[in-house]
Amino acid sequence: MTVTPKPTGGVGMNPVANALSLILLIAIVGATYILYYSASPLVFTALVAIIVGGVLVGFGVHFVPVGGAPAAMGQAPGIATGVAMLAAGAGLAGLFGGAYAVQSNLGFWTSIVAGGIGGALMMAITCLFVTLIYTYGMGIPSASGKVKVDPITGDSQVEYKSQGTEGHGLPFSSFVGGVTGGFLGGLGGTLIYYELLMVYEDRLPVLLSASSSAIVPVAVSLAGIFAIGLFLVNAVLAAYNITGTTEGFHDPKFARFPRAIVASLAASAVCGIVAILVAAL
Repeated sequence: MTVTPKPTGGVGMNPVANALSLILLIAIVGATYILYYSASPLVFTALVAIIVGGVLVGFGVHFVPVGGAPAAMGQAPGIATGVAMLAAGAGLAGLFGGAYAVQSNLGFWTSIVAGGIGGALMMAITCLFVTLIYTYGMGIPSASGKVKVDPITGDSQVEYKSQGTEGHGLPFSSFVGGVTGGFLGGLGGTLIYYELLMVYEDRLPVLLSASSSAIVPVAVSLAGIFAIGLFLVNAVLAAYNITGTTEGFHDPKFARFPRAIVASLAASAVCGIVAILVAAL
């Protein structure tokens, strides 16, 4: 009997898959430019911004320290939950902050930075309380199983790692990585929301034959729904790329991020044009 090994998601880039993804990306962006740029430049720029936002989400997820079930038992560093769930929590927290800034007319840069700060703040609070639980609830120190010294502080890790584990707790670099990932995720999610909202507020009054003020609730709702959906798509792609636990940017699995970026480019282009065409047909 032949046993087929389970896919492990190695760091190798599949040339055929990458080529197909890039061809799909170019086709969607090119068609949007040809069909819409002269008549409505906002549609084209929104699609480009959505793709950038999706890439920021996919890249940011790779910074987040996720330990899953092993972390709950003190056998691996990171937060004891799945990649997609943790990333979605940070992204949604950032999205709420960014959406509030958008509705307050604080401007483009203020809005997306507010979204990034919201995501970073959520991750900072999560990492802080996770560390308190590990230290005082479980009685374990923070120790990486991937590096001998913390790449930021230079603190030795080997002496504190228990035998039979891959490390435990939440090392300082993992904390910093989590906050960085939350910031990038919140930034990307808010960028997607902002651009979709601009398109809907511009196109829905004509499509629905309604006043600009009347379509605001519809525009906000649609932008929020699609922004959350796009965030989750990119978070799940990154989770599949990571496959299991990760300590953050110093983990060897972090080197897989180029493959996730290619996937995010194509996925964000497909989902983004669908979200835009709801109002731009």
